[in-house]
Amino acid sequence: MKHFAFLLAVILLILAPLAGVYLSGYPIGEYVSFPPMSIKLQPDHAPFSGFVFTLMMLAILAVVVPFFARVWQSRPDPEGGGIKKPFPTWGWIGVLILAAGWVLAWSRFEWFAGWQTHTFTPLWVGYIIIVNALTWMRSGRCLLTHAPGYMLVLLVASAFFWWYFEYLNLFVENWYYVQVEHLGPREFFWYATLPFATVLPAVMSTKMFLETFPGFSAGLDNFIRIKIPAHRKLAVPLMLLASAALALTAIWTDYLFYMLWLAPLIIMVSAMVLAGKPTLFYGISRGRWKQLYLWGMAALMCGFFWEMWNFFSYTRWEYSIPFVERFYIFEMPLPGYAGYLPFGLQIGVICLLIRDNWTGKKP
Repeated sequence: MKHFAFLLAVILLILAPLAGVYLSGYPIGEYVSFPPMSIKLQPDHAPFSGFVFTLMMLAILAVVVPFFARVWQSRPDPEGGGIKKPFPTWGWIGVLILAAGWVLAWSRFEWFAGWQTHTFTPLWVGYIIIVNALTWMRSGRCLLTHAPGYMLVLLVASAFFWWYFEYLNLFVENWYYVQVEHLGPREFFWYATLPFATVLPAVMSTKMFLETFPGFSAGLDNFIRIKIPAHRKLAVPLMLLASAALALTAIWTDYLFYMLWLAPLIIMVSAMVLAGKPTLFYGISRGRWKQLYLWGMAALMCGFFWEMWNFFSYTRWEYSIPFVERFYIFEMPLPGYAGYLPFGLQIGVICLLIRDNWTGKKP
């Protein structure tokens, strides 16, 4: 049952959006080429709508404000520095990598022109090292020092993980890359795979860093209780509903594009429930929201740096999101940052799944 559940999840994740394309009358062949490169296949998205923008912002605030309020009300007395160790020497290597990568990414040196496209990976290698160094300084342990093998597995899994979202983006066209016209499919694959491999390690490392600040998630282990009866009985219907939503997203892109971030999460969690694996969501029946909050906030924090470093880079991505194309922070419209919250939960699900099958040192 365990293997069947995950096999079914993978099949649905891949085939559901293709089913939507088939029903909408678009040629499927243009969506199955590898690597998936964002190209314009569908008409432009719906223009800005003040009503939809306001509705989305109110919905986002309705979800996040109770959590922020709970943390603020439960914050502990001011802590000490929380420093257990000095900043490690290897952390300074990360600082140098990040500083050099930042300068090269945002400048246009003629002698560096041939490598200008490939500046995103050093930024995130440096970031990961620095965040791990800060975590080690505050807690005495981190991924790099206590679970390097697990970190390596995350690097490999991360590349597959984000390539899947590039595949999904073909159906919604919410982002596209510029200054990549000179790259062929093979070159684009390597250009993209290296930074894609940093996504899971970056968010996991950031989550562990945030955990070293007890006040950051105070009160969230005793918060709103939501009873979820008969998990396994709900798993199959939820998996099928999420798959249908993925299919419909390819048909009604402007109205269901946000399912890109919700449907895969539901499908994977349902598969884990059917396989008898623990999920991030079991604790909410006892009011334990801390882990969900930390994963969402870690992805949002990484999202800020993704968008900031992308903004002045030569090769970068831009967005085309229905109804909300105003009020940008860097290239991203303001409501778009909410997508990092379920994205963080998706990363948490994958990292948990890998961890539970990892036989090395636990992070």
